[in-house]
Amino acid sequence: MHPTTDNRPALLLAMGPGVAERLLTEDHRARLAALTRTDPSLVAHDLTAPGPEAAAALAEAELLLTCWGATPLTPEVLDRAPRLRAVVHAAGSVKHHITDACWARGIQVTSAAAANALPVAEYTLAAILLAGKRVLRSARQYAELRTDQAWIAESASWGNYRRTVGIVGASRIGRRVLDLLRPFDLQVLLHDPYVTAAPPGVELVGLDELCARSTIVSVHAPQLPATYRMIGASQLAAMPDGATLINTARGSLVDEGALLPHLRSGRLHAVLDVTDPELPTPDSPLYELPNVLLTPHVAGSLGNELHRMADQALEEVARYARGEPFAEEVRASDLQRSA
Repeated sequence: MHPTTDNRPALLLAMGPGVAERLLTEDHRARLAALTRTDPSLVAHDLTAPGPEAAAALAEAELLLTCWGATPLTPEVLDRAPRLRAVVHAAGSVKHHITDACWARGIQVTSAAAANALPVAEYTLAAILLAGKRVLRSARQYAELRTDQAWIAESASWGNYRRTVGIVGASRIGRRVLDLLRPFDLQVLLHDPYVTAAPPGVELVGLDELCARSTIVSVHAPQLPATYRMIGASQLAAMPDGATLINTARGSLVDEGALLPHLRSGRLHAVLDVTDPELPTPDSPLYELPNVLLTPHVAGSLGNELHRMADQALEEVARYARGEPFAEEVRASDLQRSA
């Protein structure tokens, strides 16, 4: 009798404290154990100074399964992982932990950005439709007045029939938003300097024209030096009276200093899931303005939506174990134009 060789790849979980407990169900852990040689209960929180058990697992790991809070994979960390061949990231952006050293060593990378894009797109769709119905304004008025009101007389500019919506950025999330908008009777504009042909039913325009024509502008561009404050004073001034700005991308894409006067005057409305800084200062008017819906970066995957990212990540682990290419591989060149 010859000893059985276990050809399953060795895998180590590497993410921030408490993340694995929210990300992985018992079914996920059982599938990981079936696909790979791993201890699903062992999670390395800090690869710069791993404990003995995590250090031994890192030295053997062919795969890392990462998520939020993962340690940056510096040359020093990678020196402790001589067998590492791939990183499967069960979240969106990999920029915070995938370094140049990873690309230099030929390590493959994949992410669950597609799974994380869907809840952001769903949040955006809801925000667009509610903005078109002026729900924030009418809800606040209803709560203040608590009487019958001639809502029909006040609602001449309300509604979503043939409303013009501008999408800034044909990112993964931006494209999902465009897909979700298709069933509605809307006129949809798109601005993206890298897109040469718009999807069917979408008009490709410049940024200034998009802002001037749209009564709802939704931002989905990546955070890059070229996109810093791309929605600036001139773009905001061009937006029609009563228009709504939605930002689920990054706060730095919008010049909040230029936006605030429009919000204070009531000329514009805003739905802001991200701000710059990420947590507004305690005295920020964004908390109190009646024409602003401010949420604490909740558009992305939360709660049971994390399990969708885990599902996608485990599908990638399964492909690797079968010797197949990743379906959602991330390349170094991609990061020049993505979040």
